[in-house]
Amino acid sequence: MFMLETSNLTKKFGKFTALDRVNLQVKEGEVFGFIGPNGAGKTTTIRVLLGILQATEGTASVFGMDAWKKAVEIHKRIAYVPGDVNLWQNLTGGEVIDLFVSLRQKSNKEKRERLIEKFELDPSKKCRTYSKGNRQKVALIAAFASDADLYILDEPTSGLDPLMEQIFQECVAEIKTQGKSIFLSSHILQEVERLCDKVAIIREGKVVETGTLGELRHLTRIIMSVETEKTIENLEKIKGVHEVFTDKGSVSFQVDSNEMGNIISYISKYGVKKLESAPPKLEDLFMRHYASNGGE
Repeated sequence: MFMLETSNLTKKFGKFTALDRVNLQVKEGEVFGFIGPNGAGKTTTIRVLLGILQATEGTASVFGMDAWKKAVEIHKRIAYVPGDVNLWQNLTGGEVIDLFVSLRQKSNKEKRERLIEKFELDPSKKCRTYSKGNRQKVALIAAFASDADLYILDEPTSGLDPLMEQIFQECVAEIKTQGKSIFLSSHILQEVERLCDKVAIIREGKVVETGTLGELRHLTRIIMSVETEKTIENLEKIKGVHEVFTDKGSVSFQVDSNEMGNIISYISKYGVKKLESAPPKLEDLFMRHYASNGGE
């Protein structure tokens, strides 16, 4: 059984198809990254999983239960953080945290206090006085202080400064060591690359790639820079080589990962003096899918 699963999940609003046969599977203890720009369908997917929206076609299940029919039971075991948190204006941050945590069967007061300190939140202030970043902190503290089985995080670091983003990443790493599952929706590629075991890329309501970072990286090109004793001839004609650029005796180019061995063998004939390579980043893959459509 998967902690979270969708099968041919489709959601239409009138004639507009927001989700088109989306298939996702999140295992126990896995941090799953769900990436795409705003408007790609990330939040719509999450709203179906939370039982807020009903699927037009296909299925969505959490803990093996139907996300729409068993929403109440499912919510007892999940912690959810939206990208734009709205809080009760007249309650303090501490009161809101306590309210959210009380919805779970298990809570840890010591952990609550430790998280408040780590996120540098003043829990005595009324929520109406909080900035967007502080509202986000309240939701994150409430989520991480809960003993949930699945954490659904939709752009959770929206409004946080870099220091708080680091704290967030530490919290994710901590709950992962406890065997918890995390579904992280984000457009921050570095965040996903640093935290996630597996990634799905959604584009215009369709999942275009799914896999571990290792599995996806073979689709991207490695950037290489080389200095040789003799000038490399016809490099641009070699299979798997792209965008060759020469500057002051150094040649830089992009390489398809699956052709790396052949290319290394070829350039070695010219007497390699210096060779540098940069591993492909998730961003390269992301841009490869979106460049043709000009982004969103």
